[in-house]
Amino acid sequence: MIFLIGLPGCGKSTVGRQLARRLGVAFVDSDHVIEQRLGCSIKTFFAREGEERFRDLEQSTLDELTAGTTPAVLSTGGGAVLRAPNRLHLHERGQVIYLHALPDDIFRRLRHDTTRPLLQVQDPLQRLRTLYEERDPLYRETAHYVIETGRPSVATLVNMVVMQLELAGNL
Repeated sequence: MIFLIGLPGCGKSTVGRQLARRLGVAFVDSDHVIEQRLGCSIKTFFAREGEERFRDLEQSTLDELTAGTTPAVLSTGGGAVLRAPNRLHLHERGQVIYLHALPDDIFRRLRHDTTRPLLQVQDPLQRLRTLYEERDPLYRETAHYVIETGRPSVATLVNMVVMQLELAGNL
């Protein structure tokens, strides 16, 4: 299994979908699975129940999704690495790709996005910078590979991921 981690908006779902298609395997977005189970958006659940309750649900969902043996590409939520059991399960149960993106690049992509609960704040760029400071070390601890997203196309990023996995003998 291949797991994609990184900040919100770094391209996990977009790259994951294309990577799965390229490899001929299933694509799973853990946030979409959670929303289907909740019957509402993560944004709504966050507002109603709070982040801690969401992280509990995310942890149990990730444990289940990473335990599978069917080849797949799994895109995780940006905060999936906040809990140690999630980091352990991701690292031990598959190949983890950290799609590394700088806060300023993500902000340019997401500045009009109203669906991401952690970015619905007065200063979303500062929020992204704070998230980056908190999470970058956790992403790096969890990942087997770090891919710099910068400005390449999705196809180029997919090629970079595939090359990295092939070079390491993991494809």
